[in-house]
Parts: sequence; C-alpha cells; structure tokens
Amino acid sequence: MHKKLLPSMMSLQCFESTARHASFTLAARELNLTQSAVSKQVAQLEQMLQRRLFNRLRGGLQLTAVGELYLSEVGKILSQTDISTRFILTFDGQAETLRIATQPTFGSRWLIPRLPAFSAAYPHVRLSVRNELEPFDLLQAKADVAFFYGRGTWPGAQCVELFREDVVPVCAPALLLHRPLKAIDDIHSHTLLQCVSRPEAWHDWLGAQAMTSRNSYRGPQFDTFDLCIRAAIAGLGVALVPRFMVTEELQRGALLIPLHYYAPSPDAHYVAYATQSHDSPKIRNFVDWVCEQTP
Repeated sequence: MHKKLLPSMMSLQCFESTARHASFTLAARELNLTQSAVSKQVAQLEQMLQRRLFNRLRGGLQLTAVGELYLSEVGKILSQTDISTRFILTFDGQAETLRIATQPTFGSRWLIPRLPAFSAAYPHVRLSVRNELEPFDLLQAKADVAFFYGRGTWPGAQCVELFREDVVPVCAPALLLHRPLKAIDDIHSHTLLQCVSRPEAWHDWLGAQAMTSRNSYRGPQFDTFDLCIRAAIAGLGVALVPRFMVTEELQRGALLIPLHYYAPSPDAHYVAYATQSHDSPKIRNFVDWVCEQTP
C-alpha cells in the first residue's frame, strides 16, 4: 500500500494565508506565528510536493502555476474542514438531524412556512435545510430527503407526488397603465421575464392557446422564481409563475393576473428519499407529514 501524502493542517493554513497576502510577514501576523515558522511550513510543503509554490521576488512573493492550482484545492479542504467543525460544534447528541434539499422558491414559499408544525410534532428532529438548483445524486448527496419538480423518476429513490400546479402570468398593476394586457395578442408588446429552470415555460403557455411569440425565449433571465417574482413586482415585465408561489402578492395587490388562463402542468412536485432509507423513522415521519400538507 502506498504511503498517503498528508501534509499537516498547519502547513496548509500557512500556505493559504501566505498566498492570500503574498507575504510571509502578513501570514505570520494573521496566524499568530513567527515569520520563520510560516516560511518553514511552506518550505516543508514544497519539499513534500517536490514543486515550488512561490517565486521569491524582490517585491514579494508570487504564486507559481503549480501554486495557483494547489491553492484552489487547499482552499476547498480548509473550507470543508471549517464547515464540518462548525457542524460538530452545533451537534446535539440527543437530536436526530434531518437533512432536506429543496429548490429555493419552493422551499421559501411552500415548505418553510409549514415547518414549525413539523418541529412541534417532532421536537427531537433537528432540521438542516439547503437550496439545490440542479438535480443531484440523492444517494451520494448529503441529504435525507429532497423536493423536486418533474416527472417523478429519480434513480435509486422513492418519489412521492405531492401536487400539481397551475402557472399564471403576473405583473405589477403599474405596468398596465400605459400598455394594456387585456387579450392574449397584447403579450407581444410586453417584456417576458424568463426563469432559467423553466426555459420552455412561456413557449408552452402560449402554445396551449394556439399562440406563438417572438418574445417567448427573450427577456431578462433569473435563476429562481423568487427573483422572477421580485422583478415582476418591480415592474420589469410579466412573469409566468406557479400560482401557489404568489398567493401573498396577489392578496395584497403587489401583483395581479392580467390574463386568466391557467395552464395545467404535465409535471408535479415530489418529495424523494433513497430507497434504502425507507425504514428510517425520521424520514418516514417527515414524508408522511409532508403528504398531509398537500391538498
């Protein structure tokens, strides 16, 4: 078996700090070490790697090409070590942690408002929620359950359908003061806001009404529905969003639905968990609870 090349954490910290400051002196000050100690740690690292990480110049230090490459890797190691350490510091041995992955707007507008009820029913379960914009491998990812929108297939996972949605066009009332939107043909004169995760949304919505528009794929693009909604409130254009995501804005008049055509979606919202986790009480209880929250 080959001997593992495991440099000390101190040498990695000294290298990263020196690279960031381009100075042994400033790195030593940051790490509360002597300049010679920092220099020695970096030299030992270079000896292990058999590569120079810095060019020693009169004006200071400059990373070599190898140094630049190694710095990106070391940065990841130090960042993950920090995250893992902070996680352990907050760990409660009496609690079970349930790791939840969700798309950002679904999480903020549908899931999170309901979570207090789950926490009240299962106070021993500690929730850890994070955003996921893209699909990922549920078996390899650090998540116990995941919410997603699609056709209900996920390799190695059990997918439970929660609900389907209607998408509707919404805009700020002030947007219509000078440009009406009373008929479907009026859509041509408006900016159509685009959500990156649903690039075909406007094309499909118009197509369902036997319409096409040169603007179907044009307009400002946003990563999430939440950003689209905020752009619509600001008067940037018309957004096409799931109705359940804008209930509050419609009620308080920040947005209105100018064209009342509700396009049913062929896809649905799902909660998924790894098949091998079916017998986990915390996952089973959470999935059962989530299903009770749907119409």
